[in-house]
Amino acid sequence: MLKIFIERPVLSTVISILIVVLGILGLSTLPVEQYPNIAPPTVRVWANYSGANADVVMNSVVIPLEEQINGVEGMTYMTSTASNSGSASITIYFEQEVDPDMATVNVQNRVNQATSLLPAEVTMAGVTVQKQQTDNVLRISVSSTNPEHDQQFIQNYVDINVLPQIKRISGVGDASVMGARTYSMRIWLKPDVMASYGITPQEVRQLLSDQNVEAAPGELGQNSDQTFQYPLKYTGRLKTVEEFGNIVLRSSNGHILRLSDVADVELGSMNYSVLSTTDGAPAVSISVSQTSNSNAQELINRVKTELNDVSKNFPPGFKLTYMSDANEFLDASIHKVVTTLLEAFVLVFLVVLIFLQSFRSTLIPAIAIPVAIIGSFFVLQLLGFSINLLTLFALVLAIGIVVDDAIVVVEAVHAQLEKGAKNAKEATIETMKEIAPAIVSITLVMASVFIPVSFIGGTSGVFYKQFGLTLATAIIISAINALTLSPALSALFLRPEPPESQTARPAKNNLIKRFFKFFNTYFDKLTVQYEKTLRFLGKKKHRWITVAMIVVFSLILFGLMRLIPTGFVPQEDSGEVILMITLPPGSSLERSDSIVHQVASLSESIPEVQNVATISGINFMSGLGSSYGTVMYKLTPWGERKRTASDIVSVLKQRTDSLIGAEFMIFSAPTLRGFGLASGVDLKMQDKTGGNITDFYAVTQKFLQELQQQDEILMASTTFNPNFPQKQLDVNVPKVMEAGLSMNDVLSTLQIYIGSLYTSNITLFGKSYRVILQTSPEYRSKMDDLNSYYVRTASGEMSPITEYFTVTDVTGPQTISRYNLYTSMDVTIIPNTAGGYSTGDVINKVNELSEGLAEGYTYEYSGMTREEVQSGN
Repeated sequence: MLKIFIERPVLSTVISILIVVLGILGLSTLPVEQYPNIAPPTVRVWANYSGANADVVMNSVVIPLEEQINGVEGMTYMTSTASNSGSASITIYFEQEVDPDMATVNVQNRVNQATSLLPAEVTMAGVTVQKQQTDNVLRISVSSTNPEHDQQFIQNYVDINVLPQIKRISGVGDASVMGARTYSMRIWLKPDVMASYGITPQEVRQLLSDQNVEAAPGELGQNSDQTFQYPLKYTGRLKTVEEFGNIVLRSSNGHILRLSDVADVELGSMNYSVLSTTDGAPAVSISVSQTSNSNAQELINRVKTELNDVSKNFPPGFKLTYMSDANEFLDASIHKVVTTLLEAFVLVFLVVLIFLQSFRSTLIPAIAIPVAIIGSFFVLQLLGFSINLLTLFALVLAIGIVVDDAIVVVEAVHAQLEKGAKNAKEATIETMKEIAPAIVSITLVMASVFIPVSFIGGTSGVFYKQFGLTLATAIIISAINALTLSPALSALFLRPEPPESQTARPAKNNLIKRFFKFFNTYFDKLTVQYEKTLRFLGKKKHRWITVAMIVVFSLILFGLMRLIPTGFVPQEDSGEVILMITLPPGSSLERSDSIVHQVASLSESIPEVQNVATISGINFMSGLGSSYGTVMYKLTPWGERKRTASDIVSVLKQRTDSLIGAEFMIFSAPTLRGFGLASGVDLKMQDKTGGNITDFYAVTQKFLQELQQQDEILMASTTFNPNFPQKQLDVNVPKVMEAGLSMNDVLSTLQIYIGSLYTSNITLFGKSYRVILQTSPEYRSKMDDLNSYYVRTASGEMSPITEYFTVTDVTGPQTISRYNLYTSMDVTIIPNTAGGYSTGDVINKVNELSEGLAEGYTYEYSGMTREEVQSGN
């Protein structure tokens, strides 16, 4: 059968050309990314209970939702968080093989079952269930140097004019604005004025809902003999500040009391808990994530093109800054690997040329390399893979393997010619009869080494699968090439070598001959020595030496395996540094913002820092909170700086050590996106006793102190803090009932005045925004302000609300977390890399020390650490 490829070289050539063409087609359509999408499918559930503290949110929102969601099909684990800002967040992680869309549907069905158990305020605001996309491939900051533009204006301009265009781009999974300055019609109530008019906040809420409605009055003239029909129109929802201010609260004897008489009305923000800047100017951040199997490079380029078009209509002073661009690291990484690929090809070509010592002979295996490498891209497309560092690395290794079969063919043909074959064609036919079975068996053996890794499950399986199958594909294609094209080329290119005396060589060829002769002389000497060594070791009385050498080298390898640090993936310089700030519990947003800008200024003398973005009121590990802050540093391109991201982390750490009044955590952005921010070991301490959270915190702190003393660990910390100052309300129920009031009268008054209440909606700029009731800041800044809050008793009198409860000072956490239905605390452990330790060493030490934990307290790994443990690292 193989004879036909030798006798018809055009057929062999067409087969190889077809393989290359298909490979080029695959190459042109394959997505490009740094690593395969290994982050497990994730679904997040959000809800908000305005005015509620973390305990209330946990008990009334999170726990009912968790109980219904737990055990959803394909789930592996679940985390949840409740904060004093009233926000509730549940994140459900699924097995790698689960379809994210189906997972979202299943979670949504479970959430619907729990809706009736949630507070009315939560269901009115809505519970959001959304598939979590892979980590952001692009983060853009939109800032303005125009003093007339504040953060609210910038965010809503972006939300109205920029975000919709980005979301319509093919390949965009999600695009969102980080911040909470979305427009909202804010009605700032004046409690003392309301009390003088005898108006309660509950009445304002009801009247606002009654007068800010859409209606459908119908149409006159339907089903009649009238010539015309007249639709009846109602003005619908109110739209302007003036219209809201004119809402009628009371009308008696021609005297009208309007909302503007007891409140200030303005178009403000839905939330005032976050402040952000970029390079010192007010800014908002746009985060863009990609859909699965989309091309990250093309997506980022399309987004940038769209933003360039949109920016032409920006107001004066607006500026775009790309704080995080996956293309920058991706391009640098891919370029380096492609360069290595070319270098490997050149080196393999030279090595083959030196040993075969014939350009014609070398050309045959050299042609096999591009055919196998390029053809592999077509199979990658069929398998749903991408062009990433793993598949390219597999192709780099394949270069040295795919030439083997072709070299075997060439060498065997040469042997036949030396034995006296009449011509290369006859020699090739005889050769293929002998070695074709060997080529097939060798290929199957080598492929069988790599193909089984495709059956490994989980995150590690994604890594091994793309690497192993890419390498196996190249090997199989090289075998096809060795059975078709290589024999045909051998029959065409190879010639019997004439005696050296019969052929006059030019001086240049004589020089090459002398080099080959020099090489052969020393290589033959080395071969002779090698043969002597084998004969020596092959003697019966010397075989113990071979066994001893195997044992010694095995022990050395085993020892090196124990000494070499282990980890899931190596940490790389991604060009970003993140600094998170935690101030003492209860610190105001203004104080946090001051510290954040002080820290941001520390980088002014660091030439490697290109841009600085700040966010006050958010800590990416702790969540929302007035005592938190985050600073993000974008570094200059790799070719323009000598110091790495780790070096910049060290510099910033030295500079922040001198600052007092805050704690700082500094780290470079992680290598793998979608597994959290910090690079290190992530674990969740769990309390399975159901006991006091203060006792749980004490157990965790004791464990952290033990960890901190270990040589393998640079830092062990938790963001949890139970010492945030709080006020405890104790309602005097008998007194409330005596006044003809209910508990709801007292507590809902506090909720509206202090916590805020979402009552209805307003439509502006083609979007729907919330109408929110709350007192002005000056009426809720200190405890004495509560004396101006009144409730109406059964007798109709206005009574100070402070008569019905007492207030005591207490402490409590800013956020409460749970992991798999148990109260948990997030712990981050940074390995002592300077001492030669890795995450694997830290994991072993944690497992060792955890045996001393008190009964009922345990831990579980999460994020990338969980994947590392499951992969056996």
